[in-house]
Amino acid sequence: MTVKRNKTIQTPHGELVMPFFMPDATRSGVRGLPMEEIVGTGISAMCMNTYHLMLRPGVETVKRAGGLHNFSGWGGPILTDSGGYQVFSLIHANPKLGKITEEGAKFRDVYSGAWHMLTPERSIQVQCDLGVDMMVILDDVRPNDRSRQELSEAVERTVRWAERAWLEYQKQAKERGWTEQTRPKVFAVVQGGPHLDLRQRCLDGLLEVGEWDGFGFGGLHIADDGVMMDELVKGVAEMIPDEKLKFALGVGKPEDIRKFYEYGWDMFDCTLPTRDGRHGRAYLWNKGDVKIENINTSVNIHSNEPLEQGCECGCREYRRGYLRHLLQVSDTAAGAVIMRHNLHVYAKLLKELRDVE
Repeated sequence: MTVKRNKTIQTPHGELVMPFFMPDATRSGVRGLPMEEIVGTGISAMCMNTYHLMLRPGVETVKRAGGLHNFSGWGGPILTDSGGYQVFSLIHANPKLGKITEEGAKFRDVYSGAWHMLTPERSIQVQCDLGVDMMVILDDVRPNDRSRQELSEAVERTVRWAERAWLEYQKQAKERGWTEQTRPKVFAVVQGGPHLDLRQRCLDGLLEVGEWDGFGFGGLHIADDGVMMDELVKGVAEMIPDEKLKFALGVGKPEDIRKFYEYGWDMFDCTLPTRDGRHGRAYLWNKGDVKIENINTSVNIHSNEPLEQGCECGCREYRRGYLRHLLQVSDTAAGAVIMRHNLHVYAKLLKELRDVE
């Protein structure tokens, strides 16, 4: 890696230096890990999920608490996605659970059975009510294996929805009296599946309809065989203007983060380090690389070694054998220790990327 590009942005809840990683606190928290345990890991921002928060606990509950920061206890920047990926995945998997039209996505509440309508305007309204620092607009998400014609239609709808979202964002800015310092950053998403020309068409359309702070990589970045589509990932990064933030949605493998950053991407989010930690998989720092070890299967229960020698996160206070024992008896304390450690390793990885000349 030869390029160092430490973009810095100011949000209503703190400064962020690129690149940075956001753990997915899907329902306003990382399952099994108290917020105060995350503060000391070096993680600077969190990613939360609009779709899930709409359903539980509901927007009004969060508003009464004074917004997501007060509700969750997280004092740093929060990004929320549009909710579209979850809704569209639900509908694509089972059409009986909803329908996607030009207006938006109508879907059934998986908890109560009630029907909801998620439109470009509604997604912006909900995220504004949640009081977040960064938000992603609603886009038309299609699987990469769909026909070129269908992916082209999704691009056109994504741009049309973006125009509606931008108008709603401007309306909210006026009604809420935002200043440049208090307004949330807003991201559009570049769709087009595996076709670079469709991605370019999508980006061109998005640039015409709004003054976005950044752009996300829409859809999967890997092919059916599990291999990263390097030319696509790099090509989309290169077509986005340099002054815009570049958000690699859902990218979380350490090796993928390194490669995406080299290709030009700034921001990352994923469930991997916390989900794996809950199940006993520890991410260990290995001379600049990150390796994964399954404490459930690879550790001798008699081991007196710490989880990782020399680690500064506090995991050295716990014997490997003891952590394996806790995992075997389904004690969630082990998962909390390993999750906290994994986030510390991710923060260390991102700091290394920031420091590389």
